[in-house]
Amino acid sequence: MGPEKARPDKSQAIHTVKTDSSPAPDPPPFMSLLPESASFEEKVQDCFTAYRGRGVELSALDVDLLDAWAQTGAPFEVVARGLRKAAENADWDAPQSGGGLKSLRSCRRQVEAEISKWVAQSAGQHTAEVEEPEPFHFTRAKKLKATLRKIARTIPAVSAASARLEQALAPPEDFAQAVRQEELAFAVLTRALGWNERRALLHQARRLVQNAQPISAHAVRESRRFHRAAALKRLLDLPSFW
Repeated sequence: MGPEKARPDKSQAIHTVKTDSSPAPDPPPFMSLLPESASFEEKVQDCFTAYRGRGVELSALDVDLLDAWAQTGAPFEVVARGLRKAAENADWDAPQSGGGLKSLRSCRRQVEAEISKWVAQSAGQHTAEVEEPEPFHFTRAKKLKATLRKIARTIPAVSAASARLEQALAPPEDFAQAVRQEELAFAVLTRALGWNERRALLHQARRLVQNAQPISAHAVRESRRFHRAAALKRLLDLPSFW
């Protein structure tokens, strides 16, 4: 294993600050444009393609792994969360090369960790003797708000925007709203940067997304959104909200 990659210095990460008081748009979570009848496997492959940033044909081993995930009964959103974690890790390890995800099997550890969490929570919800656990989307929302409070204390460049958003966020009603709040946090923090920093993030994301076939226009948009968020996290040394 090589030497640990140095984290950026928060105090020197940003030199120009531009705070925009207007509310940022609330982008949707990753949502495939496949038809409602699309299978679990089709949705997962579409999501993987978006985070990878370029098209790929699944190998026989990848297909077997995808079938195994489907047989667990885990919702698509749980697997998508694991894919995003794997993509973030790959992007951190090789941010400039654009190497990213190599195969679906490279996501196995993160996806199966998320499936294990889902299984454990589902089992707890059906055990009468045990107090019903807090819904997962509440746990995620609390983590997001705690992170925003920490950002407000430690990163002056985006402190005001982070504090306003933390105060404005209400408890999410469901899983999808929790994801939208996380995406909104990335959008608000990005808009709080100066123009030069925002433009650099956009250009970096575009370089990492290869417009190679087969990849849909929707997958390209989702991939650029993901890479902008990953670049922002590196710039500000942000933790994952996941």
